[in-house]
Amino acid sequence: MNPLTCFSLSTSDHIAHLVLNRPEAMNTMHPTFWRELDEVLTHIHKAGDARVLVISSTGKHFSAGMALETFSGAIAMDDQSPEGRAAIFDMLADMQATFTKLETLRIPVIAAIQGGCIGGAVDMVTACCLRYATADAFFCIQEINIGMVADVGTLQRLPKLVPLAVVKELAYTGRRLPAQKALGYGLVNEVFDSADAMLAAALQCAKEIAAKPPVAIWGTKQAIHYTRDHSVDDALKQMGWLQGAIWSNQHVREAVTAMKEKRASDYPGLSPLQYFNEIGL
Repeated sequence: MNPLTCFSLSTSDHIAHLVLNRPEAMNTMHPTFWRELDEVLTHIHKAGDARVLVISSTGKHFSAGMALETFSGAIAMDDQSPEGRAAIFDMLADMQATFTKLETLRIPVIAAIQGGCIGGAVDMVTACCLRYATADAFFCIQEINIGMVADVGTLQRLPKLVPLAVVKELAYTGRRLPAQKALGYGLVNEVFDSADAMLAAALQCAKEIAAKPPVAIWGTKQAIHYTRDHSVDDALKQMGWLQGAIWSNQHVREAVTAMKEKRASDYPGLSPLQYFNEIGL
């Protein structure tokens, strides 16, 4: 993996910690941000060492979203022809795919959010599994305030997390949703008085997740996301196939034995992935 400029990444005790580290720019998202995030998520997904990912940030705000200068420079949005407008679809699909990697990552993802979570940052954190926030945190669908529709996941994922009328209010007005209201709606799991307390809680949760059988956590994430988008009957059928694929008597015995002996459980990690097109002939 190439050296990172927008993030720092560390892994300890099977917990990967990815930190947005451009506070001077309010951790805005420009092409390098997207490229590095995509590379990091691909690396974590393939390696199999990390059992949970925590994403936190630095500075006053978690992220101010898309860097506006991106659209006047690095990315051309050609609305002058049907061909140019069609290209916007493919460009957005590529950007959407990066945040979808958070959702399809083999491990749970916890977002620790302080200050502003604005525009593209809402797209990002709604693709995570859990969201912790500081008391001064707020969420804003900023896109409507700059004359556009949010287009990288917020309008698709947020309605799965909070009441639809709340989504419409935020999306139509561009108002800020404070952390306490977000907690009441269920968007965030817990609110903390300080960023340090929030991060400590996120890492503690990650530690608890990392202590479980990684393949069972993988299966649980698969089942929850499938259930979200399918009928109960279809999801129950999928659950049967899923459980049959990953059931392990050894894991169950280890869990029970560890509880009886009052010790930490010991489980194998996820297998590293090697894609077919990367295999040398």
